[in-house]
Amino acid sequence: MKKYMMGLDLGTTAVKAVLFSKTGEYVDKETAHYPLHTPNVHIAEQDPDEILGKAMQAVKVLVERNRCSNSIEFISCSSAMHSLILLDRSGSRLTECITWADRRSEDVAEAWNTEAGVSIYRRTGTPIHPMSPFIKLLYFKNEAPEMYSRIGKIVGIKEYILHHFTGLYEVDKSVASSMGMMDLETSSWDEEVLDILELSPEQLPDIVDTTRVYTALDRVENHLGIAENTKIIIGASDGVLANLGVNAIQEGDIAITIGTSGAIRTVIDAPKTDPKMRTFCYHLTNDHYVIGGPVNNGGVVLRWVRDELCREEVGEAESKGKDPYEVMTQAAKDIAPGSNGLIFHPYLAGERAPLWNAKAVGSFYGLTLSHSRSHMIRAAMEGVVYNLYSVYLALREQMNTVKSIKASGGFARSEMWKQLMSDVFGEQLTVPKSYESSAFGACLLGMHAIGEMDDLNDVADFVGESDAYTPDEQTYMKYQDIMSVYIEIGRALEPFYDRMDDIR
Repeated sequence: MKKYMMGLDLGTTAVKAVLFSKTGEYVDKETAHYPLHTPNVHIAEQDPDEILGKAMQAVKVLVERNRCSNSIEFISCSSAMHSLILLDRSGSRLTECITWADRRSEDVAEAWNTEAGVSIYRRTGTPIHPMSPFIKLLYFKNEAPEMYSRIGKIVGIKEYILHHFTGLYEVDKSVASSMGMMDLETSSWDEEVLDILELSPEQLPDIVDTTRVYTALDRVENHLGIAENTKIIIGASDGVLANLGVNAIQEGDIAITIGTSGAIRTVIDAPKTDPKMRTFCYHLTNDHYVIGGPVNNGGVVLRWVRDELCREEVGEAESKGKDPYEVMTQAAKDIAPGSNGLIFHPYLAGERAPLWNAKAVGSFYGLTLSHSRSHMIRAAMEGVVYNLYSVYLALREQMNTVKSIKASGGFARSEMWKQLMSDVFGEQLTVPKSYESSAFGACLLGMHAIGEMDDLNDVADFVGESDAYTPDEQTYMKYQDIMSVYIEIGRALEPFYDRMDDIR
């Protein structure tokens, strides 16, 4: 019996190939980074062939390092949502990989933020926003009609890579449900959306279950270093798999992920959308749907603070052989909760939930001569968590109860981040042993796909949790006062986002 399984996680800035034992223990990981091309504030693209090459390289290096080419049962796939690659009728690329962060279609999204757009959201579960492939396609239909007329196939990054593995154009129901084009009730391409886009179903991949198993690969085994009989599982999107990977799939379980961006999600048993269009609804399996909200501004905020404000801390880290983030978070830890009245709205990359406004911008409010760089570091960290808490409030309106909050992502390595989140949310926070929740979730789904896990509720047998973080009551009450100010200031600034965009 084969003893390993692998999760292949296609993220926004890197691909991770993660090896687990069949009993769920983390074994090893190989990460390969690739750039996000942002020549201006509106464009965010990647080279899909570079990502394909990096993905194949990561798998092969991991296999060779662990000498496990004949011991891997399957590779199960996870990917970031909302990517778009247009191919012509011969399969050649018409575009790069246009990512969720691309803002070229923001005016189209604004024009479709009407009852007609909301009606499409209610059927598809994807809010009207520039991240949505539906909105991106409308943009290209209007702005590049000659290229648009040459479209032969529309895919995302996972479909592009799996086509090279299998020779097929197929999309899992989870990724399809994040395109703003799939009817959640029927799991088929929405006819009205296709009519609006003047597209046929043949120009889109076939929609398949997230448990789709490929046993015949398209001559790529040698390039991946795997045995010929290694299965490939199509898997799902990274967000819904993160819930699976931290065992947050029961009613009342909430999963929070902070990586480059962030998200907060819960699992329900039937499609459900928000009357105010503040949250998404995406497919996991035919019996599991995930609702929640994504934020653009997670770890990318702290990276900006590091690069633009913290050269002194970076220098100190280099001289002491430490991670710059360790020095920065220690500086923030020395500041009292609330940052002495300094509030940061973290919208450095526009924002999805809870604003759904690509033109949103960040701001420090409350700066005085008494504030230091350490105050600004802490305020930035608090701002990221305040924003997630705002999404949590919208999500709670759609839930009967909250039983647990489980966190994952790069931030989960930091004790301060975890305690800060518990204090702001006023809830106990638990963290799984494996930080690679999406890759692990893909493997758990893979076990279900090949019949080695009858019920997804059995994931509890595989997912361990580390120490719990309990809120300090006084600190929680202080943050509650600050949250009301944070929300009011945010509402007051919102009318200026368009004007600031014009100025830029």
